Amino acid sequence: MSELGLKPATSAHRGGETRALAALDDIIANESYTTTFSKPSTAPTAFSPQATTLLSPHHHFGSLSVRLFYHRVQEVINKPANKKRASTIPTNLIGQLLFRDMYFGAQAALGYSFAQTYDNSHVRFIPWHLPSKIDPSNGLITGEHTIDSEEAETWFQRWKFGRTGFPWIDALMRQLRREGWIHHLGRHAVACFLTRGGCYIDWERGAEVFEEWLIDHETSCNSGNWQWLSCAAFFAQFYRCYSPIAFPKKWDDEGAFVRHFVPELKEYNKKYIYEPWKAPIADQKKWGCLIKGDQLGEEGNMKVYPKPMFDFNERRGICIEGVKNAYHVGLYGNDPRVKDGSWRNLFDDRAEGPTEGTKGPTVEGQSGIVDGNEVDEENMDLGVIQDEREAEHKGGENKGGDETP
Repeated sequence: MSELGLKPATSAHRGGETRALAALDDIIANESYTTTFSKPSTAPTAFSPQATTLLSPHHHFGSLSVRLFYHRVQEVINKPANKKRASTIPTNLIGQLLFRDMYFGAQAALGYSFAQTYDNSHVRFIPWHLPSKIDPSNGLITGEHTIDSEEAETWFQRWKFGRTGFPWIDALMRQLRREGWIHHLGRHAVACFLTRGGCYIDWERGAEVFEEWLIDHETSCNSGNWQWLSCAAFFAQFYRCYSPIAFPKKWDDEGAFVRHFVPELKEYNKKYIYEPWKAPIADQKKWGCLIKGDQLGEEGNMKVYPKPMFDFNERRGICIEGVKNAYHVGLYGNDPRVKDGSWRNLFDDRAEGPTEGTKGPTVEGQSGIVDGNEVDEENMDLGVIQDEREAEHKGGENKGGDETP
């Protein structure tokens, strides 16, 4: 590898059919795990070992047959001794494969437009920041985006490289960059944070980062899950957001995951591990890491970790109102007004996102399936609490697809 000028691998994941089949054998041999597996009950903070099968990269690269996996699992579940205690679809192992096929089917029906908002008949149009540029010759996204807000671009870069100032989000993004993999609930947390739960940035920006870094990336699953988590399609409860503080505490009160992937905070007391900016300065110095500015670095013999890039509760409220407004307008990605830019006529100039003016360049957005369900405004203020309960929804955000199985 060194002779080819390649850097050593930072991921512990290794490929090949021999390893894949051996891993499958280990999983099948553990009949209790195989029978009772319920994906929402697996911990996103587990890293050594992880809480799920880690077979998704093998499915992607073809080193493990999806059909073989299905039949081996089904044999275990169908044993008389296991039937009564077996977990069920959609949360069990079979359910993860079905979600995977669901996204493949959706992509097959829509073609190239499935992986974007522009000209997509099933995705809600939401005027996110940093919208994609469109090639007018074919109607496809170009891989470049419009920087309508310098602040949003800064937030995006800080999110991508694990410098948001929210340790849970930063730990996940650093794990993704280093290992090419994060737990499905971790994927949900960072996706919600980037889109409807904080930054109000186009889900396509996040999908591009996942496409670049995930070793189990599938275009259909990746795009579908970003649409789901941004509430642009498949899922509509946009007032249920993942808190970057309350959610990880549920799984890892001690903060072991953060200490591992954000080592500058490893000496922090657990009281402050998810909110280090609240620690007294004297304690910050004692623990060897100051919370200041917007960059990682060092100051004398101290590490420096950035302050949060915004007030989460404030930004969450802004995002909820923005998405709520887009749902009310009710456009789809293939609406002529989305294509010619006249959608701006329907949004107040002060609305979140690049809504100023009455028309603009042909830029991608998100489209609107208004499913007729009333938003439960009475419970909107519970989003930070209710986010942890998403896994209790059958068919809710506890789908597989993004990391099957």
